[in-house]
Amino acid sequence: MQTAIVITEQPVSVSVPVGYSFTLHCRAEAHTSLQYQWFCQCQSVCHQIPGATKQDLPITAQKTKLYTCRINDLYRNVIFSDWVKVEVHPCVARGLLPQLWQGEPIIILNPTEQKVEVGKPLQLQCAAIGVPAPSYQWYRNGNLLEHQKKKKLWVTLPRDGSETLATEITHTKVSDSGTYLCCASNSHGEHWTNAVDIHIGTCCSEKFFATGKLALLVGNNHYQHHPNLMAPVTDVFELSLLLKQLGFQVVSLLDLNKAEMVAAVSRFLQLLEKGVYAIFYYAGHGYEHLGRNYMVPVDAPQLYAPENCISVQRILQKMQQQQTALNLILLDTCRKWYNPECALSQVQPLEPWGNTVYGYATSEDAEAYELQNGEFSSGIFMKYLKKHILQEKKVTHMLEDVLEDLGRDPVVTGKQVMEIKHTLKEARSLTDPICPTGAATERWGCSREPPSETVTFPCGVQAELRFHRLFSNVLSVCAKLQDLPAHLTDAQLMLRQPTEVDDVANLEESHPDQMDSLLTSVYKQEELDCIFQLCGLQKIQMDVVLQLDLHYTQLSTKQRTCESLQKILPKLLLGQFFTQRNYTRPNYDSSPARADPGGALSTGTGRSLPSSSPSKSRSEPEENDERSMSELCSALLRAGPGQEHP
Repeated sequence: MQTAIVITEQPVSVSVPVGYSFTLHCRAEAHTSLQYQWFCQCQSVCHQIPGATKQDLPITAQKTKLYTCRINDLYRNVIFSDWVKVEVHPCVARGLLPQLWQGEPIIILNPTEQKVEVGKPLQLQCAAIGVPAPSYQWYRNGNLLEHQKKKKLWVTLPRDGSETLATEITHTKVSDSGTYLCCASNSHGEHWTNAVDIHIGTCCSEKFFATGKLALLVGNNHYQHHPNLMAPVTDVFELSLLLKQLGFQVVSLLDLNKAEMVAAVSRFLQLLEKGVYAIFYYAGHGYEHLGRNYMVPVDAPQLYAPENCISVQRILQKMQQQQTALNLILLDTCRKWYNPECALSQVQPLEPWGNTVYGYATSEDAEAYELQNGEFSSGIFMKYLKKHILQEKKVTHMLEDVLEDLGRDPVVTGKQVMEIKHTLKEARSLTDPICPTGAATERWGCSREPPSETVTFPCGVQAELRFHRLFSNVLSVCAKLQDLPAHLTDAQLMLRQPTEVDDVANLEESHPDQMDSLLTSVYKQEELDCIFQLCGLQKIQMDVVLQLDLHYTQLSTKQRTCESLQKILPKLLLGQFFTQRNYTRPNYDSSPARADPGGALSTGTGRSLPSSSPSKSRSEPEENDERSMSELCSALLRAGPGQEHP
């Protein structure tokens, strides 16, 4: 009885770079001796390979071909091996292949990010080399896609919102953006492609869009050892309102010391991600030397030391590392240099990614000015920025409009002219739509306000307490009397801190009249009986107790009476931005930097709400920051209570 030929080792497909040498193997068993003959097929033509009559076929890859081996015995029994593909990649970068490559998969082509309208086809493609040839598995949002096991993934997006993957039809919604990636694997291991964001929906029909919009605004007004400023309060407030109209999640902070500035910037950087539009705005004292810009914290001493400075260029470098789509730096500060003997910090050149825009309020070696108009003060730069920032045009073109208007202002002619520097290669606008891919932006700028509540005094009088965050670290507490009973008259409300805790409030409030004017603009013409401003919320180390006093006269006795109620504001609710909750620090060593516990709250009482000439501002010299942002954060983490500097 004749026994059939049994193949014990089939050849395997390979995917290799051109010029790579390898061997195809085929083994079989039978009761007689066996003969082998290899064949190849290229461009639909199959032919016998001369001299290829052994079990092993050595090959030096030149072109992609199919191979098979014919095996016959002395009884003229014939069997063919599986067809295998030798895929040859002619454009594999030199050096991509490890010196001692064992055949594990190496990705040579990654899929690319795409924007797709509903109803249009989508093709994602990747490629890898490997021996054996890698198999492929696609994933979306971390979930395995069944039947998607090829280098090319075809997705048809019908207008009904369902999704067709190859020949399989699923009813997965396509309104949400997805992150796709592919795993290439063989018997030696696996390798993953880069993850790419695929944006599907109506907003993606726009030429450009953001995956999120984040802004950090810092205004330093009240300096401990240098002249105070007026404009940053109003400028930061008005810019935050405009950016919110553009869809930005905004954190606005006033009067930060060095440790607080580092902590705020650090958290801002950590939440940036691929495709985000990021804005950093600073108003306060500062300077520039040889293209490097530095910001002055409110606690900087009269004679600056290197550790008293914050380097803007270091912040921008960190922003670029997050693969943001747009980085906009707005510096409303002077750019004069006063200390030629101070060494510069070592700042590495920016990456040429074409996504950065600088908007300077003034030109190099010049000062920036602010105007006072009644109860409001504003920087000249902000006066024109807020006029144009909502325009639907490329960011650089919008800033050019600001530059032209500022240049025509007779108040600063010959004194201040705006300057723009950029590498922006795409026509991105601040008005571009948002197609979110992550939750990072949802955690930014979301500080909650305590809910309004009605309190009742023993005499029966009711008052409404309202809370409003003018800035992320400033909370306004407002009180308004409800209807007064007929037997009472001449009622007055006052908010204050109880006498026994007044020693905690040792910081003088910065520009209280400006704060009240801003609050009035929020509540329009509505009358408020009293206002209490809690400033510097990041310094809070304990719950805050507020006392609401009601003074009134009883008509029957003409006696003047005072009744009091107390309201406790939890510290975690007040200082949310600087607390650890919902705040991870993947790039640094430990928990967030701690603010100086010696600082406290500024006090406030019930107050009534209160010609243009330029005054020099923001022109103090400072030294260089010779350490990177990450080093500063690490040092701050090691600092104990009461230490503002590492």
